[in-house]
Amino acid sequence: MTHHVAIWLESIVYLLGPWIILIRELPWIAVIIELLVALIATLVVHRIGTNILLRLTIPLPFSHKLVQSANEAGGLVLFLLAAQVILRDAPPTLAGISMMLHASALSLITALTWLGLRCVRSIAQTIIELHPADTADNLQARRVQTQTRVLARSVMVVMVVIGSGAALMTLPLLRQIGSSLLASAGVAGLVVGFAAKPVLGNLLAGMQIALTQPLRLEDVVIVQNEWGQIEEITGTYVVIRIWDQRRLIVPLQWFIENPFQNWTRTSSEILGTALIWVDYRLPLVPVRAEAERICRDAPEWDGRLCLVQVVEASERAMQLRVLVSARDAGKCWDLRCRVREGLIDFIQRAYPQYLPRMRADITAQEAGSPPPAC
Repeated sequence: MTHHVAIWLESIVYLLGPWIILIRELPWIAVIIELLVALIATLVVHRIGTNILLRLTIPLPFSHKLVQSANEAGGLVLFLLAAQVILRDAPPTLAGISMMLHASALSLITALTWLGLRCVRSIAQTIIELHPADTADNLQARRVQTQTRVLARSVMVVMVVIGSGAALMTLPLLRQIGSSLLASAGVAGLVVGFAAKPVLGNLLAGMQIALTQPLRLEDVVIVQNEWGQIEEITGTYVVIRIWDQRRLIVPLQWFIENPFQNWTRTSSEILGTALIWVDYRLPLVPVRAEAERICRDAPEWDGRLCLVQVVEASERAMQLRVLVSARDAGKCWDLRCRVREGLIDFIQRAYPQYLPRMRADITAQEAGSPPPAC
């Protein structure tokens, strides 16, 4: 029995002998073999672990989405960590080992940054999916979506900056430059501060908008005399969809430093007016009754307010203001137009003689003097 075992071991040594000699002559072969074994092991462990985590996190929306989004980045990070261990364990006299270690470190920093970005994006997408804005009362949903989008983009920008800085600091030349700049930190700080003022200003403005929320997605605003809705909030600017399908691009910092109108800050309900000039002799009671009838039949009216008042009187006519209410700005505009058109049609049909007109003094005209304009 012992004799057979000895023969078997001698056979194995005989077969592996050339490989052992090759590894001794070419040390990189051993490192490459270890890297291949680590890659295969990482793929197997990653596949099994991902399947287990996906099944365990089915009732947990945040964790399930996180595992799905960070799947590829997580596997890459695992392999690069194993590669770092293998390369650092290699002989320091190995040709090109320092360059491989540097490349592996840069790859690991990049993979970690990618993993962080995927995690932040998956959490943000999950929050947005759990708070859809396509409902009737979407005020809370728009508030949550605005905070999530702005904060997520701000965190992603910070991650990219930190990852880029960490990667650049691995280069000896940049490390020396950084050490030299530290000697004149005051001047360098001022230069960097002035140069990065727009970027940092917009970044801080985005954080402030996300926390205080002076505006949200789909808010109705008036900016620089333009009426529109907030279409997108990025890390540096806001896109406003104007009523005529134009887009107004405004930096984030502008909203912190300048006043603007937000018609849906606390509620989308709004009041609107329709102004009509009529003759002084027009009776107001039928006009009020007709305005209430028009509002009752209008699908845009929310039933809160329909009021007719005389708000101005000139030498020729009086001005009626019809104050109406609607659920949002779009419906309010349509309701104002409907009420204005309906009242003009009513006056034309029922009281055409009481529309605004020019008056003249006929007696003075017959006497030869020019008639005074009234």
